[in-house]
Amino acid sequence: MKIKKAIIPAAGLGTRVLPASKSVPKEMLNIVDKPAIQYIVEEAAASGIEDILIITNRGKGVIEDHFDHSFELEAQLKGNPAKEALYESVKRCSELANVYFVRQKETKGLAHAILAGKSFIGDEPFAVLYGDDVIINDEDPVTAQMCRCYEKYGKCTVGVQSVPEELIHLYCSLGVTPIEGETRLMNCYRINEKPTKDEILSLYAILGRVIMPPKAFGMIEDEINSTPSDKEYYLTDLFTKLGQADELLAYDFIGRRYDMGNKLGIMQANCEVALSHPEIGEDFKAYIKSLAASI
Repeated sequence: MKIKKAIIPAAGLGTRVLPASKSVPKEMLNIVDKPAIQYIVEEAAASGIEDILIITNRGKGVIEDHFDHSFELEAQLKGNPAKEALYESVKRCSELANVYFVRQKETKGLAHAILAGKSFIGDEPFAVLYGDDVIINDEDPVTAQMCRCYEKYGKCTVGVQSVPEELIHLYCSLGVTPIEGETRLMNCYRINEKPTKDEILSLYAILGRVIMPPKAFGMIEDEINSTPSDKEYYLTDLFTKLGQADELLAYDFIGRRYDMGNKLGIMQANCEVALSHPEIGEDFKAYIKSLAASI
C-alpha cells in the first residue's frame, strides 16, 4: 500500500532552546529564511505524502497561520515583478499538501501525541516525522527512502543513523542484524533507551523518522489502558514489542540531520544551509572564511 498520510508531532515545549521558545514555537525557529517545520512538511510532500496532520498544543497557532493563505500579504506581492519570487514562495507554503491540525490536550509523551491522529489515519500505514528533526536530502527525501522499505516488507520501519559513542547515552541503542541482499536495512530485535556503557547494543539510534502500521494505534491504546494515567507514553515501548515479534526494521537513512530542539543543532542547520543558499551562499562563504581567519 502506498503511504499517503503523515503525522508531525509538534506539541513539545522546547525547553532545551529557552528563552527563544518562550513565545515562538521551536518548530517556527528559522533555518535561514524558512521555519524548521516547513522543511519537514516539504520533505513529506516531496515523498508523495498528500495529507499531513500536525499535532500541536496551546500557544502554537502561529504554525497553523504559516501553512494558511495570507491574502493581504499575497495581494501586496502579486503583480510586482521585483517581488514575484517572494510571492511564489509565500503562496507555496499553503499549497505543499493538505495540512491539518489537532491539539494534544495533555502533554503525555510521543506515543500519546501520535494517538491523537487515529481517526485521521484510519486503517492505513503512515509516516511520522518528528517535529524536532530536520533532515535534508534534496535528491531523495528520507521519508521517501523509508516508504520504499515499508512498501517492500510491510513492517514498521525506524530511521536510524550511527551516533558517536560518547553521545549514544543521550539516545537509544539498537540491537540489529543484517538482512540478506540489503545494504542499509536491518532487522531490529531490541532497543535500550539511554544506555549505560554496558548496555550499548550498537551505535545505531532512532533519529526522527518512522513508518508505522495502522495497528500501532491499538498497541498504544493497550499500553495506556494498562498503566497509570499519570504516566507519559513513549514510542520506544511500542518498538520494543514489535522488535520482539520480528516486526521491526531499522533503515540507515541517507541525509543530514539537524536537531532543532538543540541550540548547537540550530546553529549548524543555519550555517550549513546558508553556505548552499542560492541568494546568500557565496557572500556567507566569504564571511565564514574571514571570520575563521580572524579567530
